Amino acid sequence: MAEAAVEEGTGKKSSKMMMIIIALLVLLAGGGGGYYFMFMGDETVAEEGTEGAEEKEVEAEPKDENVDTALVYFEMDKPFVVNFPKSSGVSLLQISIALSVESMTAVELLKKHEPMIRNNFLMLISGQVPQGLKTVEGKEKLIELMHEEVDKVMKKMGSKNKVQDVFFTSFVMQ
Repeated sequence: MAEAAVEEGTGKKSSKMMMIIIALLVLLAGGGGGYYFMFMGDETVAEEGTEGAEEKEVEAEPKDENVDTALVYFEMDKPFVVNFPKSSGVSLLQISIALSVESMTAVELLKKHEPMIRNNFLMLISGQVPQGLKTVEGKEKLIELMHEEVDKVMKKMGSKNKVQDVFFTSFVMQ
C-alpha cells in the first residue's frame, strides 16, 4: 500500500510540473509575440512617414501635361453572357471585361455610360461567329471591335475617349 501511495504522489507531481512548463511556454510565446508586433508597428509607421515625404516632393515638381499618366483599370462588374444557336457547336459564351483608362474621371464617365456600353457589347458579341472566337485572331478582332464600340459611345455622349485598351479577364465558351 505504501508503494501505491508513493506512485500516486509522483503522478500528481509530474502533472503539476507539466502544467507549470506549459504555462511558462505560453507566457514566453505571448511575450515574444507582443514584442514582435510592438516593434513591427513602429517600422510601418516610420515607412509611411517617409512615403508621405516622397509624395510631397513629387507633387512639388512642375507638372508637364505631355507626361504619360498611370493607367487605371475599370472592370465591368457583371460578365457578358451570350447564347448561340445549337447548330454552331458553341451554346454559351461568358466574357468578363476590363478597360484601361487614363484617369479616374474617365472611370466615372464609363460608369455613367455603362448601360449603353454593355448593350452595345452584348449586340457585338452576339453577332460574332462562335467558331471564329476560338482562335487568338478572332479574340483580338473582338477586342478591336469592342474598343471601337467604346469610342463610338463616348463620342456620341460628347466625351473624349480615354480608353486605352480592352482586356478579357475571363473568356468561357461551352
